[in-house]
Amino acid sequence: MPTSAPGNNRLRLITAVRHRGFTLIELLVVLAIVAIASSLVVVSMRDSAQTQLEEEAERLSALLEGARTEARSSGITVRWEPAGAEASDGAHFRFIGLPRSSNLPTHWLREGVSAEIIGARAVLLGPEPILPAQRIVLSRDQRRVMLASDGLAPFARAPFAETTP
Repeated sequence: MPTSAPGNNRLRLITAVRHRGFTLIELLVVLAIVAIASSLVVVSMRDSAQTQLEEEAERLSALLEGARTEARSSGITVRWEPAGAEASDGAHFRFIGLPRSSNLPTHWLREGVSAEIIGARAVLLGPEPILPAQRIVLSRDQRRVMLASDGLAPFARAPFAETTP
């Protein structure tokens, strides 16, 4: 029968070793919580001006595709062009060739947005099923977003080329 000195209890020593650190599961749970919290912070700190410009680009893309569909179904020539500063009606852009009953918007949702068509004065939307490749650059402050179509696909965001004029 083993004897031990007073205060030398083996069971107490094993218990003390177990409670000295964290388990792997506890560390993984804390790491997951920190990762989720940091990703939420990054998403909430996103540039609001860039987000607003991207929303304008998505809206314009949808408007262009709606006008393109109208042009093809009606067999009429439709063009989209940004209105210059000389626009007397305050419009920011126009759909030329569509009947007035189509009632598409002519204003940006937010002030300060401007559009430039690369290599043309207007964007041709129909009635032909195959159109030339076209690009539109939307700008607000120092931010820019490009919408492009190869003539078959709908207008969508595109990366800027190195030699964008």
